[in-house]
This record gives sequence, C-alpha cells and structure tokens, in this order.
Amino acid sequence: MDFSLTDDQRMIRENVRRFMETEVRPLIRCYDREEKFAGAEIRRLGELGCCGMLIPEEWGGAGLDTISYVLMLEEVARVDASIAVALSVTNSVVAWPLWRHGNDAQRQKYLPQLARGEILGAFCLTESQAGSDAAAIETRAVRSGKTYRLNGTKSWVTNGGESGIYLIVAKTEPAAGARGVTAFLVEPGFSGFRVGRYEDKMGLRSSRSAEILFADCQVPEENRLGEEGQGLKIALEALDGGRVGIAAQAVGLAQGALEAAASYAQQRRAFGKTIGEFQAIQFMLADMHTEIEAARLLVWQAAHMRDTARDAGSSRLGAFASRAKLFAAEMANRVAYKAVQIHGSVGYSRESDVERMYRDARVLSIYEGTSEIQRMIIARDLLAAGRARSSEQSHTRGAH
Repeated sequence: MDFSLTDDQRMIRENVRRFMETEVRPLIRCYDREEKFAGAEIRRLGELGCCGMLIPEEWGGAGLDTISYVLMLEEVARVDASIAVALSVTNSVVAWPLWRHGNDAQRQKYLPQLARGEILGAFCLTESQAGSDAAAIETRAVRSGKTYRLNGTKSWVTNGGESGIYLIVAKTEPAAGARGVTAFLVEPGFSGFRVGRYEDKMGLRSSRSAEILFADCQVPEENRLGEEGQGLKIALEALDGGRVGIAAQAVGLAQGALEAAASYAQQRRAFGKTIGEFQAIQFMLADMHTEIEAARLLVWQAAHMRDTARDAGSSRLGAFASRAKLFAAEMANRVAYKAVQIHGSVGYSRESDVERMYRDARVLSIYEGTSEIQRMIIARDLLAAGRARSSEQSHTRGAH
C-alpha cells in the first residue's frame, strides 16, 4: 500500500489544522471547564466539508476517501478530542449507514443537512443493561398502522440534545433475538421524544453524552432504516467504520500530547540544562513517537481497507478496524500518561493541555467497543483464518 498523501489530502490536513489552531485552541480550556458544546465551531467545520466527507457529492457530501477522513479527525483531535468525537459520530455511524441503507427520500431529506453541518447525527444503541451485548437492548418498537411506537431509554448518546437526527435501534420482534432488531431515523421533534439527563464525565467534557427517553414516541413508517430485522446488522456495520474514526481520534490526541511534551521538554530546565537533554525524557519521547507512528499506520491500513471493501461491495471491516481501535486507544492512554509525567506537577494542573488530554484519552478504550471486545473480534478472526488454512491443507493432502 502506498500511503504517500495526495495534494488534496495534504490541503485538507493543512486547512483543518489552521482552523483548529486559530479558531478552536484559544477556546478549549474554557469550553472544557464550562462543559460548553462547540456548536458554532462544528458548524464552521461543516462549512469546510468535515461533516459529510464520506458521502457522495450527489447527496451533498464531499465524496472523499477514508484516508482523507481520518486525516481530518487526527487534526481535529490533536487540538480537541471532544469536537473530533462529534464529527466521528456524525460521519461514521449516522451519515454513512443512512447513505448505505436509506432510500432516496431519506437520503434527500437528511444527508445534505448532515453534510453541511446544519444538523448533527447521534447513534442510539447503548442502554443501561446493554453495552457490549448489543442484542440485549430492551427498547421496543411496536407497529401501529403506518407508524411505530418506540418505548425505552438509550444512554451515553454522543451529541444527544444537539442532534437533528438520531439513528435508533429497537426490538420489533423480541422472540427473534438479534434478528428481531430494527433501525429507525428519529427526529427530536417527534412526539414522545425527550432528552433526559446529561452525563457528568471525567473527560470529553465539552462533548454531550445524554440519556434519551422514548415514551410512545411516534415514528413514521418512512423513517424506518432498511427492513425490519436488519437493525443490528446495520448498527454493527456502522460501528466497524466508527472504530476507524475513534482510532484516528486516538492518534490525533496522542500527537497533540507528544507535541506538548516535546515543547515543554525543550523549555523546562533542571540541573543546569533542559530536561529534554536527559536520557530518561528522551526515551519517553522516543517511545511515544514510535507508538503513534505504529498506530497511525494501523489506522491508515483500516481506512484503506474500508475503501477497498466499499468498492468491492462488501460491508464489514472486522478485525482491521478492531486492531486499529485497540492499539490506538491503548497507545493514546500510554502517551497521555507520559506527557503528564514529562510535565511533572504542571501536567497535573487544570491549566495544562496535557491534563485535559489525559482525561479525554481514558474513554477511548471503552466507547464504540471496549478493548476487550476488540480483542475478542481479533482473536475470532485469527482463529477462523487458522481453521480455514488447516482445512485447506487437509484437503490438499487428501488430494494427493
């Protein structure tokens, strides 16, 4: 694979970096402290094309490749991971599945608004008793004529209370298990829709994570996404792509932490020289840099495979996305830890960027599939490949 960037990809990276440095960096410490959602800044990023990067131009999107998309997320997360996750959710787990599984009327109604950043998307799968076990959801959707009545509660909804469209999965046929789950496109103005409490979080404090309540929420039949029973398949496919976005977020956050640590190491003096001249600090910086580059290559490989799968008509990224997400998420936690360590007591202060990054990094190994779930997916893929090779070898020996 050739990962040399095109002129267009470099321009995307430079434009997003310039915007984040000039328009966002001066605000993020205040936004984090006040838990202020960066709505205006996200709309500006939408004007730059960052909210519909993977959507074809005919539906209002930029029609770009996934490498361009992860480059954008890296640059956003390098400055502010909260904005990065808002963009990742809108692009990866709302706009993308809507384009793949929606009908033309749904695409025409929602995709141009999403792509322009006029509305954000939210993905509603998790419930208080159903996180990693997605098939255990209890939210029900009962058909009544040409509408569905939704009842239940979704938790930890990113962009909750700020979104114009919510992709909901609910059980339409509980006895059918995973095959009885259906996806819906729900507007916040629908009768029976209500935003509950907002989570008081360790990190990503300027990103909204809300509880969404459905009490006989009236959803028109035309807002069903795909057919009945396809909901879990749609959700899991969306999460494959979402994990590539979260992995890019992790790489960007780690890059920002490394740059802050390297800068501080060249300024802080101890024992008559900068701390960057001490081997202990140099080794930490070297390890941080190496791990970031390794994670970036895994993310770019997964991005390449996403485009390859799309062009081939396939839908699943599987272990490629899981490897990128697992390594990048845990790498970002290690890098943020070392960035705080290099800063010493300054890094423990709320006035430092690395303190915020340290808090923001922790959720990366939890949301959109915990590290444990990623390991299960990777191991299952590895063992399946091993069984396939053994079967092929046995068949070959039998032929002789």
